[in-house]
Amino acid sequence: MKIEHLPLDQNINGWAAIKAETPRYPSLRGNVTADWLVIGAGYAGLAFARRIAELRPHEKVVVLDAINIADNASARNSGFVIDLPHTVGSSSSELAQANTYRRLLQYGVKHLKETVDNHQIDCDWLNSGKYHCAVSPQFDGEIDHYQQELTTLGESHQLLEQAELTQRLGTDFYRRAVYTPNCILVNPAALVGGLAATLPENVTVYANSPALQIDTQNGIYAQTPHGEIRARKLMLAINGASRGLPLYKGSVFAMSTFATLTEPLSLRQRERLGNIAPWGLTPVNALAGATLRYTHDHRFLIREHVNFAPKLVTNAVETGKHARRHQALFARLYPQLTDLDMAYSWSGLISITRNGAPVWGTLAPNVYSAAGCNGSGISKQSAFGRLLAEHALGEDNPLLADMQTVGRANYLPPRPFLDLGVKSFIARERWRSKREL
Repeated sequence: MKIEHLPLDQNINGWAAIKAETPRYPSLRGNVTADWLVIGAGYAGLAFARRIAELRPHEKVVVLDAINIADNASARNSGFVIDLPHTVGSSSSELAQANTYRRLLQYGVKHLKETVDNHQIDCDWLNSGKYHCAVSPQFDGEIDHYQQELTTLGESHQLLEQAELTQRLGTDFYRRAVYTPNCILVNPAALVGGLAATLPENVTVYANSPALQIDTQNGIYAQTPHGEIRARKLMLAINGASRGLPLYKGSVFAMSTFATLTEPLSLRQRERLGNIAPWGLTPVNALAGATLRYTHDHRFLIREHVNFAPKLVTNAVETGKHARRHQALFARLYPQLTDLDMAYSWSGLISITRNGAPVWGTLAPNVYSAAGCNGSGISKQSAFGRLLAEHALGEDNPLLADMQTVGRANYLPPRPFLDLGVKSFIARERWRSKREL
């Protein structure tokens, strides 16, 4: 199997740039052997490697990543460790599915928290909760429905109107929101870097070592630019890049997202904003709205716009175009802060499946996969990776039954039909939510 496309973002990841130090790892050189090979050092791959190493301390685990760990796709997201599904539904089957995802998400949060605490990972871990917001009256019904769903699930929440939102967020841009108190906010580059740096001793990490070719027919073999590795078993955690591999049968595709991080607010700018606590905000329509954060060090994050990215490449021109969009949006939200400079703008990749279900489990003898995060990647993929390790080792965990009920990603059409379908869907959602920006 040849890897047809490798990720490339011609920009600087702001989360990594504002941390004084991020771990560096050597590239793979020469011939290496291992019991387990993990390709992809994101949340799923690292969770899988950690759990395998814990349960099999005498077996050797090797993790490969195509770029620097603190600059990969997992390090470029918005830093929300989500504890609840974004949508629930109202039928009995939808509520059952929401309960399943809630258990899985909260399992991921729990084990991430244990790892962060046990290893004292400095990732700005903060339990700030999350605001799920709408701008126009068009989405009042969806806000009300989400509140009712959370009540049915027995989850703590608050319905907030514009006046209270203005006080908490420092802007009157948002009309209504549902606030849930247990979402965690982090610096994702610091978190993924810390997770890699604190793996057990029987795990070796190689960065800047993309797998160019993978063979699963005669044992496990992978070739990188400067080396090769043979192993007994393989775990694939390459998300959007997996579409070109025959084992995935075209079930996953990638989209690029765009984010901007501001400079820290000066004391005078903070006085104009008001005395507000750090917060995170998700839009009622994730494809068409803007995700925002106000961080503990008094920066704003703006993440807005998604593009279909079949070749996993985003150039500097495209990023620059969306950086200007972010600046214009921020000026509308915070006219009192037009003198606040933007510091970094970057892109990142997320993996999507047609029906929202993952590609999880055994793909072939001795080959395992956790791909297709569909958002909520930090907590969800951490849970999926850990549980996949237990599945691969035949361990008993009641949540493995939940993984069987979330379903399996279904078939996607080939290009160019896929391109037309994805682009049409995005255009339709942007039109439907045009008043949210």
